[in-house]
Amino acid sequence: MLKRIGRSPVVQRLLGTALAAYLKLVYRTSSVRLDPPDRFERIDEEMPAIVATWHGQHFAVPLHRPPGHAFRVMVSRSGDGEINAVAARRLGLGVIRASGAHHAHQVAKRGGMRGFIEALRCLREGDSIAMTADVPKVSRIAGLGVVQLARHSGRPILPVAVATNRHIDLPSWDRATINLPFGRLAVVVGEPIRVAADADEDTLEAARLAVEAGVNAATERAYALAKRR
Repeated sequence: MLKRIGRSPVVQRLLGTALAAYLKLVYRTSSVRLDPPDRFERIDEEMPAIVATWHGQHFAVPLHRPPGHAFRVMVSRSGDGEINAVAARRLGLGVIRASGAHHAHQVAKRGGMRGFIEALRCLREGDSIAMTADVPKVSRIAGLGVVQLARHSGRPILPVAVATNRHIDLPSWDRATINLPFGRLAVVVGEPIRVAADADEDTLEAARLAVEAGVNAATERAYALAKRR
């Protein structure tokens, strides 16, 4: 019964709209700190870029983005994804419906290849892409999708994390966090990671590990800054 209600387009639109309103509340009632402080002043040369974050930590990422740059977010085709897609549009973001997979036979089913091609097109047209670096059901392990996108587009990967000092951690596979309003919010943007067009398998694996380390470091830094008075 609950699953059937959750699949209703009307319910999904209502939940997505409520999610966007809640995220705006969190942002507007929090004291925001960007790290490094001058990141947006020198980010133009890196745009468009591929913003990489973790599942479960991605909800608040669109709240603080460099002005004057268009962003699209990659959102899964699931029912939860539809809610996130509605919220993203309410926050002024474009949406690409696709998700990653560990096995090749799952890529087409989840729209992975189609989403990859659309993301490439958007990057070439000047829009940045925000996506989760880890694939569904395997938290905090970067997949090759974000690395391949950087390789084929020639655009850098920016590890990003957002954290608040007041939050609720959920017991979900992605370690999802509900950020709470009226606190401190930290946005951390790591150094760009570039992948050469002629990268071989060893180079791609090194880049994947660099993304993993970069997002982990950004996440740790964001929580440390949010907790610091």
